[in-house]
Amino acid sequence: MQTVGIIGGSGFIGSYITKIFLEEGFKVKISSTDINNKSKYEHLYSLTNAANIEILPLDISSEKLLNEFVSNCDILVHAGTPFILEFKDAHKEIFEPTVTGTQNFLNVIKNSKSLKKVVLIASVAAWNTSFPLTPTHYPANHLFSEQDTPYMSEQDHPYAQAKFLANMEVSKYINEHSNLPFEIVSLSPTWVVGNALSQRKDSTSAGMQFLIKNKIAEDPFVQMLFATDAMFSMIDVRDVAEAVFQAATTFGLHGKNYLIANESYTVSDISRMLNNEPPIAEPIIVYDSSLAKTDLGIAFISIKETLNHCI
Repeated sequence: MQTVGIIGGSGFIGSYITKIFLEEGFKVKISSTDINNKSKYEHLYSLTNAANIEILPLDISSEKLLNEFVSNCDILVHAGTPFILEFKDAHKEIFEPTVTGTQNFLNVIKNSKSLKKVVLIASVAAWNTSFPLTPTHYPANHLFSEQDTPYMSEQDHPYAQAKFLANMEVSKYINEHSNLPFEIVSLSPTWVVGNALSQRKDSTSAGMQFLIKNKIAEDPFVQMLFATDAMFSMIDVRDVAEAVFQAATTFGLHGKNYLIANESYTVSDISRMLNNEPPIAEPIIVYDSSLAKTDLGIAFISIKETLNHCI
């Protein structure tokens, strides 16, 4: 039985990743920043093959705990960087766990004797920190792909900047370590939507769905979305988990960073679909996932179907 370690394996996206690896017969190590708080991960024990779960304490800033977590893993998935819109201290709450945490993670994995594949959940922000908006100097109908030059602005949200910088650390690491005994692959999803597997109320993705469904615009970022009726590219959380599994078990992908994106709708149409009403406009494609579909062999679930079934 192969072992996969999933950092963030009990979160919104991570829970689905855990689910698919368990179903495929893997032993699954899952990190917990507070192992005494069972409410964070107890929902995982209702999954198929839950007897194959091992929960381990992990602080991404501790190389000792990281080394213990990585030991004996055949596959490692990093889905543990925080998705935060509201913050008090951007450096402490966002940049440190995302950028410094990624640096610590990369420094540890090079010593592994067992790893065959590392998959990192990056972000569409690795390509465009202004997401969901298009940078002003791009044409309005620009189709983003992996051929684009990554764009970052210090005026954009700190979360997006941190994900961009973390991805730059990964690219730098790959370039500086040409003889790694394992492959590294990154996935850059757009807004991940769907139903959570847990009853937790701390998911920013689920919270965004609630705000848009109910047209609650208290946060400046959400206010901007409604004010501009932004065109928002989405991807079903189940598709992200499938992409992670395929990236982890398909070889010959080293160094690639795949855009994982589906249809784009305006925020007003997203609100309609979350309320089981039909959208007014047809969806468009802003972020091209052709490469991921080809290399990983996946077909995405319709966003309309996803949103119509969100609780």
